Amino acid sequence: MRVKIKKHFLIISIAALGLSGLCFTYAMDEQQWLYWSNKCLAEAYNSYGDTKLKKWELNITNNAFVRLRKTYTNGKQEYFSFHLHRFNDLDYLGTTTTGTLQLKTIADDIIVQTYGDPKGDIDTMATSLSIQVKNMDPDRLDSLRNALIYLKEKN
Repeated sequence: MRVKIKKHFLIISIAALGLSGLCFTYAMDEQQWLYWSNKCLAEAYNSYGDTKLKKWELNITNNAFVRLRKTYTNGKQEYFSFHLHRFNDLDYLGTTTTGTLQLKTIADDIIVQTYGDPKGDIDTMATSLSIQVKNMDPDRLDSLRNALIYLKEKN
């Protein structure tokens, strides 16, 4: 009789723990994913490797465009943009300290433009956008990938 009571108590305890876990499950909405993605990209962007870089802007807009603008000390600007509905996947090459995040699209869906370049202005398309990053551990990288997929499906 005593064994049955302990077994029954154990089953109830496990069930209660499982249900309490469900109560604390938190689902992020689109604005929270957007905020988190922009925060992640801003914190991870590694501008230190490019000494000629004057300023940069990297963000995902409310209408799901990924945009990167780099302005150099000589006045040259590089601009990259694509809509997340064309996002295919991402790759990461490097360590948790530094590396390159590659955002890939389905086809030549990334707008690439340069302005003020001594070699001439360029207006072309690409299938991947390489972004120098720092402090990108596997969990953060996986979370960013999930956010981009979520935002792609919402837009």
